[in-house]
Amino acid sequence: MSEIINVQNLVKKYDNNFTAVKNLNLKIRQGEIIALLGPNGAGKTTLISTICGLSSITSGLIKVNGLDVIKDYRKTRELIGLVPQELALEPFEKVINSVKFSRRLFGKKDDNEYIEKLLTKLQLYDKKNNIIKSLSGGMKRRVMIAKALSHNPQILFLDEPTAGVDVELRKDMWSIIKELKNEGVTIILTTHYIEEAEMIADRIGIINHGELLLIEEKKELIKRMSVKTLKVKLKKTLDIIPTKLKKYNLKLIDEGKSFLYYYNTGKERTGITSLLSDMNKIGINLFDIQTEETSLEEIFVKIIKE
Repeated sequence: MSEIINVQNLVKKYDNNFTAVKNLNLKIRQGEIIALLGPNGAGKTTLISTICGLSSITSGLIKVNGLDVIKDYRKTRELIGLVPQELALEPFEKVINSVKFSRRLFGKKDDNEYIEKLLTKLQLYDKKNNIIKSLSGGMKRRVMIAKALSHNPQILFLDEPTAGVDVELRKDMWSIIKELKNEGVTIILTTHYIEEAEMIADRIGIINHGELLLIEEKKELIKRMSVKTLKVKLKKTLDIIPTKLKKYNLKLIDEGKSFLYYYNTGKERTGITSLLSDMNKIGINLFDIQTEETSLEEIFVKIIKE
C-alpha cells in the first residue's frame, strides 16, 4: 500500500509553553484503519488537528498524499473528512440540507445521487427531512460522519466516533467503518474503547505525553506482547507446588484445586507439553484445561504504565 500521510518530527507547543506533541513521526498507508490509543491529554486530538490543518505546527513537516499541509492547505483539506468529538451541528436544520451545506463548503457541486447513497449507507435516508434536534445521540453522530464524507474525501478522521453511543449502535458504526475501508477510504480513529480498536483496526498506535510509544500491526502487537494463561484443574487437591514443577512458576488457586501456568504465544516453545509430561511422571492427574489470552486492553495498560 502507498503512503497517504507522512508526519515528520512534528512538534506542537502552545503559548503557555506546554508541548502537546513531541518530535512525533508517523506514516499512514492508503486504505488502512489505524487506531490511536492513549489516555486523556495524550496528544491524540492535537495530532489530528495539525494533520487536518486546524492547528498550527511549531516545527516539523506533515504531508498528505505528497502535499504539504501548510503550503497546499486547500488541496490537502479537500482530501480529508473530520468527525470531531463534539457534536457540532445545526439543531434546527434538516439532515439532508446540513450534509449538502458541508459539501458546498469545499466548493463541490450538488450531487443528490451521491448524498442520498451516503445517507442510505449511514441509515439516515428515512430521516433526511428530520430536524437534527429531533435525532438521538447516535443518529447525530451518523450525521457528523455524513457531513465529513459529503465531499468524497480519501481520508476520514474519527475522534472518539462512538462516544455516547449504545452498544448496538456502536457495532453498526463498526460495520460502517469497515465498509468505508473496503471502498478505499483511509480511516484514522481515536478511541477509549479498546474493544473497538481490537475489532476494526489494522494497526495500533499508542500515544502518551505527546510521544508515539509504538505503531504496529495489531495482530503482531498482540502476538508479541500477549501472554496466555493455562488453567489446569486437578483431580486431587495440592497443598503446595511439587519441587519437580517449580521451574514452571505455577500459581496455585481455588484452594489447591487448580493452578495457573503463564506462557508467551510469540515463543516457539510454550512448555505445555513438558509440563503435562512432568505432571504425569509424578502422578498428578488433570481434570480439565482452560486457556485465556491477554487482551489488547491489558497490553495497552502495560505499555502506558511502563
